[in-house]
Amino acid sequence: MVNKNTICLWYDGAALDAATFYAETFPDSAVHAVHHAPGDYPAGKEGDVLTVEFTVMGVVR
Repeated sequence: MVNKNTICLWYDGAALDAATFYAETFPDSAVHAVHHAPGDYPAGKEGDVLTVEFTVMGVVR
């Protein structure tokens, strides 16, 4: 089944912490992938977390 909607949550610098919290708190939840900056950029440094793919209660975020 293909989702008709994609949910995007914005956490300014705290995406991994938020995703980890949700994954530990709710059933059928997990962090799937963490994407890091490949190099320095105007607002941050190499290695900063840019996006996090996760599921909360069976819904992919």
